[in-house]
Amino acid sequence: MKIAMLGSGFIARFYADSLQAQRAKDSLISVYSRNIDKAKKFAGDYKLSFYSDDMDTVVSRPDVDAVVISLPNNLHEAAVAACAKAKKHVLCTKPLGRNAAEAKRMLDMVEEAGIMGGYLEDLCYTPKFLKSVKAVQDGNIGKVLWAKSREAHPGPHSDWFWDHEQSGGGCMVDLGCHCVEISRNYIGKNIRPVEVMCWAATQVHPIKAEDSAIGLVKYANGAIGQFEVSWCFRGGMDLRDEVMGTEGTIWLNNFLRTGFEMFSTGKGGYVAEKAESSSGWLFPVGDEVHELGYTNMFTDMFNAIENKTEPLETFYDGYIVNAILDACYLSAKTGKWEPVQIEGWRGDQTDDYGSNFTSYDDDHYLIKKEILPNGDRKLILKHKVTGEVSSLDIE
Repeated sequence: MKIAMLGSGFIARFYADSLQAQRAKDSLISVYSRNIDKAKKFAGDYKLSFYSDDMDTVVSRPDVDAVVISLPNNLHEAAVAACAKAKKHVLCTKPLGRNAAEAKRMLDMVEEAGIMGGYLEDLCYTPKFLKSVKAVQDGNIGKVLWAKSREAHPGPHSDWFWDHEQSGGGCMVDLGCHCVEISRNYIGKNIRPVEVMCWAATQVHPIKAEDSAIGLVKYANGAIGQFEVSWCFRGGMDLRDEVMGTEGTIWLNNFLRTGFEMFSTGKGGYVAEKAESSSGWLFPVGDEVHELGYTNMFTDMFNAIENKTEPLETFYDGYIVNAILDACYLSAKTGKWEPVQIEGWRGDQTDDYGSNFTSYDDDHYLIKKEILPNGDRKLILKHKVTGEVSSLDIE
C-alpha cells in the first residue's frame, strides 16, 4: 500500500512513525502541508519522494493508493472531497467532523465514490482495549450495564485546537469523541444511543469552548455510557476505562500509570505524550505508538482495503460519534436530556432487549447471593407476583 499524508503536524508524525514501522509492503511516499517548508521538512525526516502545498496534486498522484488525513478539524471535509474525487481510499483522524452534518456529508461522499472511509479512532485499537472488548463479546462480564471512559490532560499541542471555529468545540469534541466510541464498543455498536445529559464549562482557559465536560449517554437497551474529559488535568495524560456488567467488571489504565516508573533529576529528554515534567518520578510508556493503538489501527485499515471488507472503525462510526456529541453540546446548554438525532440508523431497530433479572425458581427472582463473615450462606429473593423480599439460608 502506497500512502499519502495530508498534514505535517503532531498527529501526522505519530501516524508516520506507526506507518514506517508497519507491514513491510506498506510505505508512506508523499505529504501535503499548507506550509511548504513544513512539507519539505516532513518529507526529509521520513525520506518521502514527494511533497507539496497543493492538496489535489498529492491526492491525485497515480502512485497513491490511500490517503491519511491528519489535518485540523475544519479541513477534513475538503480533504475527504478531494479523496472522493480522485477515488482514493481515505483514513481520517478523529473527530470525523466538527458536527454531525459535516460527518454525514463525508460519509455520503466516500460511499457514493465507492472508496473505503476508515475512522482513525486509535484508542479503540490499543492492546488492552481490544482484549477487553473480546472479553465482553465472549460473555465474561455478562450484559454491559455501564461503560465509563475518561481522558484528561493539560491540553492540546497545536493552536488550532483552542480556536472554536477551527476545532468545532473544546475538550468534548477533542477527547469526548474517544470516550463515546470506547463506550459504544463495550455496550454494542448495534445498540442505538437514545438521549444524553451533559455538563460542560470553561473552568481555566480564556477560550470560547469548554475545557471540562461530563456526559451520560443512554442506550436503547438501558445501558449507560459515561465520559469525563478535561484540558485542565495536571500531571500527564490520564486514559482510563471502566465497564460494569451483570457478571463482572473491567478496569483499564491505558497510559498514565502502566507499571513503568522512573525517577530522573531532569537531564533526560522526552518522556511521554502530555508529560508536564522531565524530573522527579515519571511514568514513561514502553512503545507509545503501539500502546496508543496506532499499529493495530493501520494494520486493520490496510487489511480491510486489500480484502474489500470494513475496518473495525468506519466513517459511519465517526458520524454516530458526532451525532452523540451534537446532542451533548445541546444538553450542556439546556440542562436537559436531549435526544440523539441520527439520519439512517443501521443498527438494531428494536427497543425490547428483555429483562436483566435472574430467576431463582418459578416463583422468585434472585436479588443477591452472599457469604457472611461467619461463613453462613444466604440468598435474597423477591417473589415474582407479590413483590415480597425474603432471605433463604443455604448450606
